[in-house]
Amino acid sequence: QVQLVESGGGLVQPGGSLRISCAASGLIVSIGVMGWYRQAPGKQRELVASITSSGGTNYADSVKGRFTIFRDNGKRTVYLQMNSLKPEDTAVYYCNVDRVVLGWGRVREDCWGQGTQVTVSS
Repeated sequence: QVQLVESGGGLVQPGGSLRISCAASGLIVSIGVMGWYRQAPGKQRELVASITSSGGTNYADSVKGRFTIFRDNGKRTVYLQMNSLKPEDTAVYYCNVDRVVLGWGRVREDCWGQGTQVTVSS
């Protein structure tokens, strides 16, 4: 089994910064693309940023220049550094991994964390 555990969410004022993280656990051999999605009330879940195992990144236009995604492969953790936060960034942020190879050749795909709330408000 694979577990993704997010942490670091909370309340922050507009213009502030926050870093959230997601740690993967289990008998993991390798992890593919790691990403952050978000879902605001009444809206569809959307991709915020993703990063490949070799460090290639992709960002939603709405967060380019403000958010940075990075990962520590040794710690099996992905981070999202969020700067210049806006009220419209308020959402539940979910960690996603597209493919995980486990021991004995098992593969798990499209794994999700439980989500962490980020609220940007004065």
